[in-house]
Amino acid sequence: MISNGISEKLNLESIEICEMYIFSDWRQCFTRKENDGKYIKLDEDTEHTGKDQVVGILQLFRFANRIDVVLMVITICLAVLHVICMLTNLIIFGRLTGIFAIESFGNNCSDQHSASIALINNNKIYTQGIDLNIWNNALLHKLSDNIDAVLLSTLPTSISSFQEEVMHMVHWLFITAGVQFLASSTAYFIWVITVKRQISRMSISLFRSLVQRNITYIDTKPTGQLNTKLFENIAKIDKGIGYELLTLVAMIFIVIGALIASFIINWKLTLIMLCLMSLVIGSSFMFSKLIAKEARNELKTYWKAGQIAQEVFSSLRTVLSLNGSKFERKRYERELYTTHWSSIRQGAIFGVFTGWLSLISYLVYTVGFIFGSLLMGNNLHHTLTISDILVIVSIFARCMGYFNFVGPFFQSLSEAQGAASAVFQLIDESNDTSINETDVWKENIESIHNINGDVEFDNVNFIYPSRKEAPVLHNLSLIARAGQTTALVGSSGSGKSTCISMLLRYYEPSSGRITIEGRPITDYNVQQLRQNIGIVSQEPILFGTSIYENIRFGKVNATRTEIEQAAQEANAHHFIMQLPDKYETLVGERGIQLSGGEKQRIALARALVKNPTLLLLDEATSALDNVSEKLVQEALDRACKGRTTIVVAHRLTTIQNAHQIYVLDNGSVIEQGTHETLMAKEGGKYQTMVKSQRMEKIDDDKDGILSIQKATEEEEKSIFERSRSLSDSQMVDLNKQTSKSFMHRFVVLRLLSMSSPEWITILIASIACILNGGAQPLFAFLLARIINQFKYCSNSERRHHVLISSLMFLFLGIILFILRFFQYTAFAIAGSKLTQRIRSKAFACLLRQEVAYFDRPENSSGAICVRLSSDASAIKDITGSRFGAICESIALSFFGILFGCLLSWQLTLIVFCAVFIQCTVTYVDMSLRIRLNKQSRQISGRASTVSSESVSSAEAFFDLFDRKPAIDNASTEGQELADFRGEIKFDQVKFIYPTRSTSIVLNKFQWNIKPGQRVALVGTSGCGKSTIIQLLERFYDVTSGRILLDGINIRRLNLQWVRSHIGLVSQEPILFDLTIAENIAYGLENVPMEDIINAARRANIHQFIDQLPQGYETKVGLKGSFLSGGEKQRIAIARIILRRPKILLLDEATSAMDSYNEQLVQEALEQAQTEDPSRTSLIIAHRLSTIRSCDSICVLDRGHIVETGTHTELTQRRGAYHKMLLQNNLQ
Repeated sequence: MISNGISEKLNLESIEICEMYIFSDWRQCFTRKENDGKYIKLDEDTEHTGKDQVVGILQLFRFANRIDVVLMVITICLAVLHVICMLTNLIIFGRLTGIFAIESFGNNCSDQHSASIALINNNKIYTQGIDLNIWNNALLHKLSDNIDAVLLSTLPTSISSFQEEVMHMVHWLFITAGVQFLASSTAYFIWVITVKRQISRMSISLFRSLVQRNITYIDTKPTGQLNTKLFENIAKIDKGIGYELLTLVAMIFIVIGALIASFIINWKLTLIMLCLMSLVIGSSFMFSKLIAKEARNELKTYWKAGQIAQEVFSSLRTVLSLNGSKFERKRYERELYTTHWSSIRQGAIFGVFTGWLSLISYLVYTVGFIFGSLLMGNNLHHTLTISDILVIVSIFARCMGYFNFVGPFFQSLSEAQGAASAVFQLIDESNDTSINETDVWKENIESIHNINGDVEFDNVNFIYPSRKEAPVLHNLSLIARAGQTTALVGSSGSGKSTCISMLLRYYEPSSGRITIEGRPITDYNVQQLRQNIGIVSQEPILFGTSIYENIRFGKVNATRTEIEQAAQEANAHHFIMQLPDKYETLVGERGIQLSGGEKQRIALARALVKNPTLLLLDEATSALDNVSEKLVQEALDRACKGRTTIVVAHRLTTIQNAHQIYVLDNGSVIEQGTHETLMAKEGGKYQTMVKSQRMEKIDDDKDGILSIQKATEEEEKSIFERSRSLSDSQMVDLNKQTSKSFMHRFVVLRLLSMSSPEWITILIASIACILNGGAQPLFAFLLARIINQFKYCSNSERRHHVLISSLMFLFLGIILFILRFFQYTAFAIAGSKLTQRIRSKAFACLLRQEVAYFDRPENSSGAICVRLSSDASAIKDITGSRFGAICESIALSFFGILFGCLLSWQLTLIVFCAVFIQCTVTYVDMSLRIRLNKQSRQISGRASTVSSESVSSAEAFFDLFDRKPAIDNASTEGQELADFRGEIKFDQVKFIYPTRSTSIVLNKFQWNIKPGQRVALVGTSGCGKSTIIQLLERFYDVTSGRILLDGINIRRLNLQWVRSHIGLVSQEPILFDLTIAENIAYGLENVPMEDIINAARRANIHQFIDQLPQGYETKVGLKGSFLSGGEKQRIAIARIILRRPKILLLDEATSAMDSYNEQLVQEALEQAQTEDPSRTSLIIAHRLSTIRSCDSICVLDRGHIVETGTHTELTQRRGAYHKMLLQNNLQ
């Protein structure tokens, strides 16, 4: 088999879970809001700028342990046995060829050498000359004693003796071939096991190295590039050190064994042939460096494209709502284009390399036969025979052939070395204290559960490393007393979240110090410190696994009882138990299958499960509805007892009971005291903020409490109905197709059809392949011709004919050199363009798919990005080296059978039967490999690791290309209304999520919104508010009923036109890794800068932007990571204001803002309504103070409207809305 060369989560405390994570969630794993608005500049080139180091072959095995070393030694021993058998077969074959050659010479010179003929024809002498030792056949040496007689004579006339000698050697051929098969099969099996073991350790080490990076490093490294380094580079290393490398090892042993055997046979001819071998070895090293360099360059160009794909598909709803698909396609294609020339250079270099190997292989025959004929002269008796020449030439030719044959394997090894350079660099950086938290992974750390002393900031100054000109904290001093609740309030960018980050030791103070219990925070081990801190951030992040596992991330060794207790404290246990799989329910990527309130409660349970002594709450209840907020706040109040608690809040009602409140402004404390003390300060900052929120504390009565309990029960019933089949969502086949097109079954033909623009290039490459294939039968013909030249009697005549025939070999080698260069260069051009075309079309097709397609776990953003990189790269081989091999094999078979039939059809038929058996076995082997590859894809898909074989990869892409989305996001069909008024009507709407086929979200839902109305939608979590938003954006289509816009069914309207007239501002704003100006103008073309600035002013963000060093050209980072929550939200609002939508959808649009900015933005939104009285506004709100002025307020419960009216009307009714108002502490 070797000779055939057939190919083949962040754990918050422990490495045990980290393998399950997707890197796009690293930043959120640390649960922080970055930078408090202080901009961190992202350098354009965030990659390693030092000189790339080529990784040595032995370094690729740095993750092998003792067992792996033993297994590899066993494999190498088996490879040696395989080589011995193969060389023995070569020697036997050479001897057999010599015997047949001498038999075929006949008695051309019988008249001149009759005595010699009589001697050789004596049967007794012949039979005595037969020696069973295949390495030293007595007959052949006896023939060499009288070389003229041998060359001029025929073998004995006894046919039985000749057949006996041939059958004896054939017998040894079968024995050695059997041993060779067993040795190579066992070696392959063991080698695959040990390589997979090492790759597993390498992946874990890489992930472990990356997750211990400090926040500064992560701020400057786009996670899309890290995704590429993990998945694509690891796959290349796996391929490079896999079976292909075992073949290379066998090749080395073949060379060594060939030299030994050749020296034994004839050292003079071997030395001559060895000179050619040195040329091959030297050129191999040179070409390996060139190929590895181009492989690294190609990888780097794909990193940026991978980052774009990761960003787009993890924020798909925002991209679609803003009609950003066209912009993202162009951005993605722009990055793909840069890889084109790198791939072509790589293919051209490889073509020169393989062509050079082919030339050397034929040069072996030329030199071997020429010098062999010279060494057979009259003065060199007893030194060389025709069989010796054939054996030596065959051995060296096989070695050269192996260099040619293992060319693709050598390329894989070179690519593995290039990929390992990037991977090992990341792993080796794990000890660099400047970018790592080196003590996070220390084992045997003694747990400390009594870090409950005072937390003190003593004259702390802090400047972000990447923006040293903008101080964040300035002589900040504050104390959070042990067992008390301390609140931090202030405007966005005042430094509140920076304090949280520094307590978690994401950053270190520039000066001053932070102490706990009077002990500097740096004295605590980071792992010990974070074990005692529970944090709940404003934007809850869950991972794509079960609820149980998500809570367990807070404490790896938590028992089932502890997890359930934490869920009960966070008011999550009841709704979890209503789910079919309860705690084993999968939440989807980033918790997409749950509502915001449900995600926040699970995140709270995750913080409480470790029973922390220090609790950090960063707007922990901002995402909850009124009922859940009240209950969770009560749970938090209980949890804060006995704990040192620091609360960051914009909603000041949540911190009125705090023991101490600090008001921050520009990184310093300007006010401090209790709520009563600060309210007593007339004109103070805190008093102004409270008044701006227009809140007054009122007492709850028993009816209020009862209403909470009743509402909670109704909420849980709603959750049950909505999520009953949540855990089965992955079993729904959204991609199911009852039939496939006829052409789909012909994968290669479809790929060639996609490569039609390069048909001339492919034609040139195919012709070169066919000619290469035809050269093999021609080679056999020339070989027979040369052997036949040894029949001449005269040395000079023999040398003359051998020289002429040998030069024909050299000429054939030169032609093959040219053909190989054209073959690989042309296929590199076609392959690189096909890969670019495949990725671009796949990206566009993915953007066409309905949102429900991405609700499936196997279509998560991480899995899609890996398929775009790994599968597309694998497809390139079909129109590259593999397609060339197919064409070459077909041509070889055709010309071989043709020449064979012309010479001897009987022998050709016999050989064809053997070849047919070999082809059948090869086909079965490939089928098994593809099936195992698909099974491996399903198993490893959960970890977003794909390593595909070319055909199965192409089939996956064609499944995507052929899929007809339920809602085509790229469709240009449909009606566009000339005078759109903004009237909305839900007519008997019933809706069921495609992945939850048994849960009815909306049932006979009826609702009319008149043009220009401001309508608010309120209700508990899971009642269907967000579903209505998504139906209006046509992320989903209704199951039954109709949604009408101006009386026209929304399905009949042009989809992109509909979205262009709807402006959506969601609770969690999504920005892209672009400049601020590009984010505001996202989805629009040719927007004047004046309009962008005007929109920013109306959203109260212009002043902040104007203070940045680069102004509107400042990059915001991935998902706006360099901005605070309030700043991101205001940019998102500016983006919508610029679009001037006819329908405005606000989903908790001001929840992330402090009271001051919230009031300004609310006024801006109201001003926008006044400027265009015809604009229809739909507002989803938990904070009822923001919807008092609405024309109509609808209370939604379990998919039905239970109350509707103005704020005054609903308050006077003292119904569901009034109870929610009481629970909101609003009047």
